Formats: sequence, structure tokens, C-alpha cells
Amino acid sequence: MTIAKNPILSGFYPDPSICRVGEDYYLVNSSFVYFPGVPVFHSKDLAHWEQIGNILDREEQFPVDEGEEEISRGIFAPTIRYHEGIFYMVTTNVSHRGNFIVTAEDPRGPWSVPHYLGEEAAGIDPSLFFDDDGKCYYVGTRPNPEGERYYGDNEIWVQELDLEKMELTGKSVGIWNGALKRAVWPEGPHLYKIDGYYYLLHAEGGTGPEHSICVARSRELFAWFEGCPRNPVFTHRNLGKEYPVTYAGHADLVDDPQGNWYAVMLATRKCLGHGSMGRETFLAKVTWEDGWPVFNPGIGRLEERVELPTQEWHPDREVSGMDEFHFRGKRLDDRLIGIKTREDGRYSLTERMGFLRLYSHDTAISSPGAPSYLGVRQKGYCFEASCALEFIPAGKGERAGMVLFQNHANHLRIEVMKGTSGRLLRVTAHCMGKDVIISETEIARHGLAEICLCARNQKADIFLIQGDERKEAAHKVSLLPYTTEKAGGFVGCTLGMYVYSPDTKCFADFAWFRVNSAGED
Repeated sequence: MTIAKNPILSGFYPDPSICRVGEDYYLVNSSFVYFPGVPVFHSKDLAHWEQIGNILDREEQFPVDEGEEEISRGIFAPTIRYHEGIFYMVTTNVSHRGNFIVTAEDPRGPWSVPHYLGEEAAGIDPSLFFDDDGKCYYVGTRPNPEGERYYGDNEIWVQELDLEKMELTGKSVGIWNGALKRAVWPEGPHLYKIDGYYYLLHAEGGTGPEHSICVARSRELFAWFEGCPRNPVFTHRNLGKEYPVTYAGHADLVDDPQGNWYAVMLATRKCLGHGSMGRETFLAKVTWEDGWPVFNPGIGRLEERVELPTQEWHPDREVSGMDEFHFRGKRLDDRLIGIKTREDGRYSLTERMGFLRLYSHDTAISSPGAPSYLGVRQKGYCFEASCALEFIPAGKGERAGMVLFQNHANHLRIEVMKGTSGRLLRVTAHCMGKDVIISETEIARHGLAEICLCARNQKADIFLIQGDERKEAAHKVSLLPYTTEKAGGFVGCTLGMYVYSPDTKCFADFAWFRVNSAGED
């Protein structure tokens, strides 16, 4: 027996999709404009996971406008599937040319260049389905082709995909437009064939408080589907606003080698009624009754722990609440992500051995561009984030340090910069596009500076450590402005290292960086 703890992936890992190959499970998530895009995970027991790479790890695979694109644009809702020795990932880049497919023989990569599907593949949230005869079908979400009657009036549609030409072929057929009357945002569709039925699993109600999972089926693929009489088959919207896990929906099904079924889905954990981590990946059991799926039978909601009839497995680099980096290698860790880019010219791991040298860019993190920033996802509400950097600012506008980042208009900066008589540490709350300076603390002119942010339940204390001296730079700073409820968008917070200079080039050397939420329990 193995125990899976929900969420199985903590932090901003939304829109999960999963497939099984033998005894191995592979899972992907949306990444929006963070680069590299579409993290891919591996497990053998559904409980313990390792990140084995990022599918979109080259600039040619993920073109995005470095100018005006907001953080919640980019890559939406990927699907991963396996067929006859090839892995397929299909997704939408809402910032560039829409829906596309990449392929690989090994999920660790390399993955191919994108095969764009063109205007014929209208809409978002694509998925692939391989039928018994080997044919592949594309299933997607598009606006009602007869005209949108209201906001969120979508149709789910199917069309054959020619795998050799990587283009849609034949007729495009609408098969469903939502389970409930005047359903909004039927999306995130996946098709399966089970016991002679084609099953359509999809999300409905929008990805916020009314989110839900619905299912429909048909004996024929190119026909209008019938809905389950119990739709929605899973939701948390009936549990009220105060329930600690909300927004449950957008699921994908997988079976194990023994024939047991499970679903991965997104949901949000809140603290003080606000969510800082966006949508995370959760696991639920699924059984079948009268030809329809039942999610967590007898319970009807997500559980904190899921008992699995599998042998426990632990990878060498298991995903956990501790993300720690010491920069001793020659390659950036897969967990570190940049905003729109992570190009080689922004950093060096060899210029000063044992340090990450991060070079400045003239794009500030408060601008909707591509700043010099490398971070990781926030994974809990009680965490400690810290870094040690050596940075001697020469100009007034040069700064480097650590950022709690929600989006360009809402983030918390902790920066070393030039002061009147030396260096200072400035804590700045950037809320709704405006800076509010919280504190300024003098720093010694030279040497390594350690910055530490200690967060507990949407409040943070910030410390500066130099040698044996520890100073409190800020006390009980509110983190509520960096939640989805206040800042909007589809992403959760990240925490990362940052360097900026408006004019001259500069750099900061980071000795280490860590975010520890392992003590969340």
C-alpha cells in the first residue's frame, strides 16, 4: 500500500494531463509564459514524482512576444499521449500561432519542433485520441460555430489527424456543448474508449469557484454525445467559499496495470480566503457504475491522502517542498524558470565557478517584458526563501536580489542597491502597478549578503544577514496583494533571483538559492 498526499504536485502546476506506458506514468502541466515550458514528470506509483525535464526547452519551440504579453498568456492546457513508441504533446500557444504538436521517443527529450495545426484547429485546450484501428483524432474547444449566444458559449469538436502530415483531415464534427443548460466554458476535453463507448471528459463552469468535471458518452465518435445523468460528476462548488480546497476541475483519466482507475485534476488551496499558488495537481480514485465514472466514491470530494494498491517508489530527485540550488554544475536545473526566456546570455555557471552569475537586462520586472529572473514555484503558505549574493552596484539604477512574483503589476521585491553612503537593502511592494517602499536597511559596502523571507499564513518577515549579524528589514508584510483574488490571472506565485539595470550592464553572483516549504505540515 502506498499513500499519495494531495496535492501530488504542490504549487502552480495547473491543467494536469497524464498517460501510462507499462508501469510508468507521465504527467504535464500548463506553464503560460514561463520558460522552459510544459514541465514533464514521471512516477511509478502515482504518489511520488520526479521532474524529468521540460518539453518546450528551446526558444524555437516556444516563441512568445517579449514585449506586451502578460504572464497568464503563452501555453494553455497541454495533453500528453503515447502511441506505438512515440510520445505526443499537444497544446495551445495563445501568444503565437495557436495549437501545435511536438513529439519524442523519450519523454525526457529531445522533443521535436512544433507542428502547427493552422486555422483549421480553432480554439484552445486540444487533446489527442488514438482509436482501436490506430487512427488519431483531435478533440478541441472552440466558440459555438452557430454564433456565441453568451460569454463562454463553447463547443467541443472532433476531427481526424493525419499523423504523417501532422494536419487535420476529413470533416470537423461538433459532439458536445456542455452538460448543464447554458453551460459556460465547456473546455479541457479528453476522449477515451472503454467497453465499447467513447467517453468525453471535460471541464465546465470556468476555472474559478464554479469549476466542475462533466462526462458524456456515445457509441459513435462522430455523433452528438449523451450526458451522464449525474453531471457534474465532480465539483467543490457546493462546499462553499470557506472550504480549504476550491476550483476543482479539468481532469484526465488513467488506469493502472491492475485495471484500477484514477483522475488527476487541478484545484486551489487557500489561506485566509486567498490563493497564492494558483492551481495545483490533485489525485482522486475513480470507479465505474452503470457505465459512468464515479470520482472518490462515497466521499465526493478530494481527500488529503489517497490509498493506492501499489508498491511505494521513490526517485532519486523526488519532487518535494525543498528547492535548493548551489550552482556547482554546468547546466541550469530544470526547476528554475524564467519569464518568457532563459537564454544562455542572461546567466553563466562557469564565469565564476560555484556561483550563478546573473546578468542584468534593461527590462524591469514591473514591465510586461522578459527581465533577468530565475525562480521556482511557491509550494506552501509557510515557507522560507533565501539567497546569498555578491553584488556591488555602480550606478543608481542597478539592483539585484529576490522577488516574490505574481505578475508584472503585483510582486514583492527585496533588492540590494546603491545608497547615499554605500549599499542598502530596499523592500518594495509593487501592487496594481505602483511601488510602495516598505523599508530600507544599510548594508556593508562589500561582501556576501544573505536575504531571507520567512512567510507564514500570508504574512512575511524579511531579514538581512551579513556574517554573524542578522537584521530584520521588514515585519509582517502582507502577501495578500500577490494572490489570484487580488492580482487576477491564471498563475501562482514564484520566488526567484533578479538583476536589473536601466542603462549600463551589470551582474550579480548568487552563491545559493533555496525555497523551503518542507515543514508545511
